[in-house]
Amino acid sequence: MDETEFWQLVDAAREDAEGDPEEQADLLVERLLGLDPDEVVDFARHFEARYHRAYRWDLWGAAWVLLDGASDDAFDSFRCWLIGQGREVFEGALHDPDALADLLDDDFDEEIDGDGEELGYAADEAYEQLTGTGVPDLGLPPGPAEPEGAPLDFEDENALAERYPRLWDRFRD
Repeated sequence: MDETEFWQLVDAAREDAEGDPEEQADLLVERLLGLDPDEVVDFARHFEARYHRAYRWDLWGAAWVLLDGASDDAFDSFRCWLIGQGREVFEGALHDPDALADLLDDDFDEEIDGDGEELGYAADEAYEQLTGTGVPDLGLPPGPAEPEGAPLDFEDENALAERYPRLWDRFRD
């Protein structure tokens, strides 16, 4: 499975789920069950690589503003959700986290959106159903121990408003 096929699966499941992350995860599992186990491992590898790429302080700050706070676990779920939003949103957020203000739909709901934990387990669940075993080692280097970039003080609302002016205006004012 190449990167384009990965994103096509993510996008199709999101569109069919009408943006509901839990439904998207269920649909993704269903679609992965139609693939052979090696393709499911490829999907898992693509997902995990992007999950690690998104482990950055600047994205955590954006999640903090969007969700009105984001613990370690909440940020993990946010990164899964961000991947689930598709290539344009994911890459756009990595390029400029404040651009999420323009990339996200008007109906963003912090109670539902921003939490894609189940998406992170879709490949594991599909692989186990197909083979009866867990996903083998993906052959990726371990993820970073700490987020990339310079740490942010999430409690400093003035600094967050300055760092993420568009997100702050849209989601916090």
